[in-house]
Amino acid sequence: MTRTITRFTHAGVSNAEISVHPFATEDGLGLNLTRFLRTEGDDVVLLVHGLTSASDVYIMPEHRNLASHLLDNGFGDVWAVDFRMSGRFPYDAETHRYTLDDIALYDFPATLKELRKHIGDRRVHVIAHCLGAVSFSMSLFAGAVDGITSLTCNSVSLTPRVPAFSKLKLSFGTWFLEYVVGLPFLDPRFGEAPFLTRPWMLSRLVSLFHNECKAPACHMQSFQWGAGKPAMYEHANLLPETHARVADICSASGLHYYRHVRKMVSAGHSVKYAPDDPRYASLPNNYLKNAADVRTPLLLLAPDRNRVFTDSNVHLHKILEKAAPGRHELAVLPGYGHLDPLIGKNSYIDVFPRIVDFLKRHSA
Repeated sequence: MTRTITRFTHAGVSNAEISVHPFATEDGLGLNLTRFLRTEGDDVVLLVHGLTSASDVYIMPEHRNLASHLLDNGFGDVWAVDFRMSGRFPYDAETHRYTLDDIALYDFPATLKELRKHIGDRRVHVIAHCLGAVSFSMSLFAGAVDGITSLTCNSVSLTPRVPAFSKLKLSFGTWFLEYVVGLPFLDPRFGEAPFLTRPWMLSRLVSLFHNECKAPACHMQSFQWGAGKPAMYEHANLLPETHARVADICSASGLHYYRHVRKMVSAGHSVKYAPDDPRYASLPNNYLKNAADVRTPLLLLAPDRNRVFTDSNVHLHKILEKAAPGRHELAVLPGYGHLDPLIGKNSYIDVFPRIVDFLKRHSA
């Protein structure tokens, strides 16, 4: 791939003081918070990425990104966390057995502890995507984190629902890839692997079923996530520069997280992966058990062309509306898929104002 945009760059955010704050989890992983400070106010925004992506989805330089949009619309203190799912770390290209419970129990409490060192008791609004939204919601609803003024979840939260073909992949794909093919993770860059290696052959096989574009990395993304051509986004919503570097935006993903997602899909809601493991005794078996007691209002963004988590947030809103009528909000996003609400060329027109409006209404 001919690189035209620097990978792992902060160039997409201007007129802000940028600082990086490393911290550690109790189970021994090093994570990072990045601060984009223009002015300190009463409200702080924390951005949470999803599996395979990183803080980069919020600070991309080729289009107007969410971090800049927030800074320009009254939220002058924006933070982005890179937790253990981040493509900026090697963790997902390693053989591991992390689950979303690990993230809920270890990553986000440590994130908030580090954040509070710098901002004190100011209001914190969280915007989260994909499995970052699932795991942060788990942490919040389990009581592992508190003091959150509002939470915005894109695509999915506590009730993951997937297309039929994705259910098939979740049931057999992880076992087949790990124990038959011998690959402990998937990477959109497999198409760039040496000729006739297993990663290269898998990428070529996947591309045989995708004629919607000529980018093998885009095809692999559809294989990793969802069911569609493409699955992750609507091509028409992306700039050509963004489509050309999708492997920068969403990179390698470990397979074990998919096993936890499969268990949640089967249960119909977020559940603990290993209910008998004493390490997770403080977490609930059913994360929706105490939904009525969670005072933090949620904005559930529901792209209507979501071929990764389908109508997950529409379904969750119905459940939360019964538990706490009027507390939480649903925003359907016409013409958008799973990821393009954050990285689309017109997201600053179609999506970001809805988020800003929600934050401002919960800032008073």
